[in-house]
This record gives sequence, C-alpha cells and structure tokens, in this order.
Amino acid sequence: MRNCIQLGKARAIAAVSFMVWLAAAAVAAQQPDPASVIAQIDAAVKARIDHIESYTVTEHYAVYRGNDETHPAAEMTVQTVYLQGSGKSYTILSESGSEFIRNHVLRTLLDNEKTINLPGTVEHSWFTSANYEMQLKPGGIQLLDGRECLALAIHPKHKATNMIEGTLLVDAKDGSIVQIVGTATQSASIFTGAAQVMRHYVNVNGFPMATQARAISDSFLLGRTTVTIDYQDYKIQLRPAR
Repeated sequence: MRNCIQLGKARAIAAVSFMVWLAAAAVAAQQPDPASVIAQIDAAVKARIDHIESYTVTEHYAVYRGNDETHPAAEMTVQTVYLQGSGKSYTILSESGSEFIRNHVLRTLLDNEKTINLPGTVEHSWFTSANYEMQLKPGGIQLLDGRECLALAIHPKHKATNMIEGTLLVDAKDGSIVQIVGTATQSASIFTGAAQVMRHYVNVNGFPMATQARAISDSFLLGRTTVTIDYQDYKIQLRPAR
C-alpha cells in the first residue's frame, strides 16, 4: 500500500513537471527570434527613409512649470518642412507666454532639431542596430492602442541630445516604431536637465510618424519643466516608384 502511494506521488510530480515543461516550451515558441525582430526594425527604418521625399506638419509646443499642466508658461505653433537631403526647417506661426522660455527652451529645441536632422548627422540618430544596442524584452506580444507590439530595451552606442536610453515598442508585424519611452542621454538646453521622454507614432501613408511627444526635466533655474508636442496635418510626398 505504501509503495502504491509513493508511486502515485511520483507520477503526479512527473505529470506536473511535464505540464510545466510544456508551458515553458509554448512560451519559448511564441517568443520571436531577437535577431529577426532587430533586422525587421532596421528594414522598416530604411523603408521610411527610402520612400519619404518630403513632408510638412504643424507642431504645437507647450511648456509647463512645476506640477501645473493646465496653464502653459509658454506656447508655440510651428510649421515644419522636411526635405530629404536637406533636413528640417521651421516657420513660427504663433507664440505666447514667457519670452525667456520661448527663446531659451523652445527656440533652442528647434535649433537642436535642425542640427540633428542635417545630412551626415541625422543618420546617427535613427532607431537602428547601428546606433543602438537592442535587446528583446520577455513577455511576447503586448497591446498598445489596439496594435500588437514587441518591446526592446535600447542603449545608445554614443551620446547625443537626441539619443534615448529606454524601451522601444515596435509593431510586431513589420517592425515599425510605435512608441519610445526613456531618458535622453544629454540635455537639449543648458537651462534644463536631461529629460524623461515619450514619443508616440501612428501609421501615416504607410510609415510611422510622430503624433505626440512629452519631455520632463528638472533644473536649478526652471525647476520641473514639462514640454509637450502635438503633431497634426501631415502632408507627405513619397518618392516616385522606380
């Protein structure tokens, strides 16, 4: 009788172990190959670069001080023009609020964006394996705004104001960028510290384009500062098919 009980326990343990192994195997099967995911990200970035010849977009910037995110200390609306091979240019359509913040935070931000997007420089800021160490996070597919995404931990291979250390979410189907969340490796302005940033993308004409961005920083002079950017009314010119 005792031997039968022990045998039953052994069989039960074996059955449980087998079920655990099956579950682990199923999870491993669902987890995509990291190298394939990274290659897909690189291909999606290349496709965007190769196909978009130019675009215009209206960007609204708002700067908030402290914990008040209802009353902006400064605002600016600009029209951005991007030309492949030339970079970005900005036309200020309207502005209000603190002149100091507009001149030393928002205009500095625009100047940095111009510099970052110059040919020969912009290539070093793309979210590709050439610029970032990328590691696929466990957990498989996660949903964001109804899209199936994969998460990767990213670490810049060099420091610049536009480089981010954090988490990159990409579309599980094609590797296109959906969201980036992390910390800028350098400050964009001497009046603000390195920022905690978030940028969200949606598919426009088949390519990921930023729709919302947010950066939170602290400094001795300005204290806690939050900058939000809303992107609207994209007009994209694609390169003619060859």
